[in-house]
Amino acid sequence: QVGLVESGGGLVQTGGSLRLSCAASGSTFRISVMGWYRQAPGKQRELVAYITSAGGTNYADSVKGRFTISRDNAKNTMYLQMNSLKPEDTAVYYCFADVGITTVRSWGQGTQVTVSS
Repeated sequence: QVGLVESGGGLVQTGGSLRLSCAASGSTFRISVMGWYRQAPGKQRELVAYITSAGGTNYADSVKGRFTISRDNAKNTMYLQMNSLKPEDTAVYYCFADVGITTVRSWGQGTQVTVSS
């Protein structure tokens, strides 16, 4: 019911910044929570941040103070502003949205973030 398309990944040096975008289409009015996971090779998937329909946010300890999650309802788009990037932030980042009464989870296709030293 909800399609998610990610963009904004790339290669940056330590200390640089990137902004990831996740554009939603379909029944966007029914989205309760949106957020970002990341996964690096050989590591468990990590919940990076999420934002609720009421605007509440939560961040992993590893990114607090550096990343900011936000949304633009008019554009049906969620953002992850990533500042002061570190090599350990290197991963594929996936956006998600929980939709509807049964909270079906939709996923973006993933975008690669690589931070070099």
